[in-house]
Amino acid sequence: MRSEIREALRSYSEGDWEEALRLLSGAELSEDEFGDSAYLLGLCHVRLGNFDEALLYLEQVVTAETDPARLYQCRMALAYIYAVTGRVKLAEYELARLRESGYESAQICAALGYTAWVQGNIDDSLQWYGRALDLEPAHPTSLNGLGYVLAYRGDDLTRALSCCRKAVEARPNNPVYQDSLGWVYLKLGFLDEAETWLERALKGAPEEREVQEHVRTLRELKTL
Repeated sequence: MRSEIREALRSYSEGDWEEALRLLSGAELSEDEFGDSAYLLGLCHVRLGNFDEALLYLEQVVTAETDPARLYQCRMALAYIYAVTGRVKLAEYELARLRESGYESAQICAALGYTAWVQGNIDDSLQWYGRALDLEPAHPTSLNGLGYVLAYRGDDLTRALSCCRKAVEARPNNPVYQDSLGWVYLKLGFLDEAETWLERALKGAPEEREVQEHVRTLRELKTL
């Protein structure tokens, strides 16, 4: 492996994704080294939120790559990009390809739970999150997802509260999990507890529209 790629990999591992990009952009690579470079460039762009650039590299990698571990990571990255940019059918496709290849993990099932939720398939979402927790009972993303969807449906708020509490206990500073816990408390009518968690979520993710909406709903209820 060329020294530029080794140095870029070290920078990536240390969280310096811009430095990794700089190193790779200036490297003169052979055809044999392109796969390693494209893989790392794609991951750096994902970390930096440059999703269009990430897709250019990751889609090339998955068409030529044979290493199972690298394919897994690339398809998971593609699924993430497609999900957060609203292309949920493409996200489902990448996740389905992983499952067809023999992979089944809490991470994959949770991602399928999310894509089902985005499309309004509530029952499918609950099943996927449930499957994820069968595989990994303490998986925070799945606990949070299941709790939130249960709260949305509104027919098992006790279980929703338990799931969201466990998610926050596992990741106390995650504003997404804080928001879900606050939302469940709001649905239960515990407005003081809801305010505690929703205000924390808003402080941690002030630009998140869903958090803003939940805080707005809470404040309206508290003025009644």
